Amino acid sequence: MRVLTVCAFFAFALTANAAIDGIVTNGSSGKPQAGATVTLFQPTQQGPQFIDSVKTDADGKFTITKEVPAGPPGPLLLQAVYDGVQYNKMLPPGSPTTGVEIPVYESSRQPGGAKISLHAMLIEPNAGLMVVAESYQFQNAGTTTWNNPDTGTLQFSLPAAAQGKVEVNVLAPGGLPIRRAADPAGKPNTFKVDFPIKPGQSEIRLEWSMPFTSPGVFEGEVLAKGAPQMKIVSPVGVTLKGDGVTALGQEPDLPGATIYGVDGAKYSISVEGTGTLQTGSGADNSDDNGSPKVSENMPKLYGLTVATGSLLEPILAVKWILASVLGMLAIGFALLYRKGNPHPSPKAEK
Repeated sequence: MRVLTVCAFFAFALTANAAIDGIVTNGSSGKPQAGATVTLFQPTQQGPQFIDSVKTDADGKFTITKEVPAGPPGPLLLQAVYDGVQYNKMLPPGSPTTGVEIPVYESSRQPGGAKISLHAMLIEPNAGLMVVAESYQFQNAGTTTWNNPDTGTLQFSLPAAAQGKVEVNVLAPGGLPIRRAADPAGKPNTFKVDFPIKPGQSEIRLEWSMPFTSPGVFEGEVLAKGAPQMKIVSPVGVTLKGDGVTALGQEPDLPGATIYGVDGAKYSISVEGTGTLQTGSGADNSDDNGSPKVSENMPKLYGLTVATGSLLEPILAVKWILASVLGMLAIGFALLYRKGNPHPSPKAEK
């Protein structure tokens, strides 16, 4: 009898889900947000599946009663769209499904409280090719989302030798890494990224390469307004020289790697030597030995599980593998966008 009861319980658990209800709150005004669109998705191996979509009432409340199809226990994704920007809320297995709160914000075409807090670049000149991983980290201490599709929230340039080929990935606060297009910004070899910068911490990551023979010159221009001093990290055996280029010391997490500070928007750097960046083992980031670190307490995002004070390790993971649900979601989202879906689908993070 007990066995039958247990089996019946699990059968019910796989075929029925309680209603999901909650409230959408406007973080700019501090009041409930009426008229926001809330959509429920179920992540699957075939991509996120549309379940239902509703509007919030006059009190900002929503209720989704449609059952989630049977399947193994897994997370659910709620997506609220307001003022042209979407805000995601993940519900891991076992999370409460009542009283779910989703914050949204007013959008502004002006940066407001959004600023670039860190600009770092890793270079690997090796075997006739220079591989570059560049990261812009944003901190938005305000209560509005910076969203300007016309100019983008980041403009950047590439050397002509890169031939305009760049991979852009963006990450919203508490979100998943999403592939983004780099749109032309008007002038040759200049680009813009249309990615809303929400309150909290966001990141835009660029990956590109260009032919390079040592010794050689690495030239470029920082187009982002208000960006702090750019930090460049080079592998052991690679030295950088030039006007406004200052060696700041070694990066403790990368044996032999050197951190350089680069002043000015335009730079022309003499690069000599070849090498590959490799993470060290058993590094203890808690010890302060006086060595400079490019740090913003940035979490390890892509297949890295423990947050550290070093920005370098997450940037190094340029070919990341998202574990478990994160990997399934990211891949599923990409496939869904390419193939299309007759139902509404979760848009790339905006």
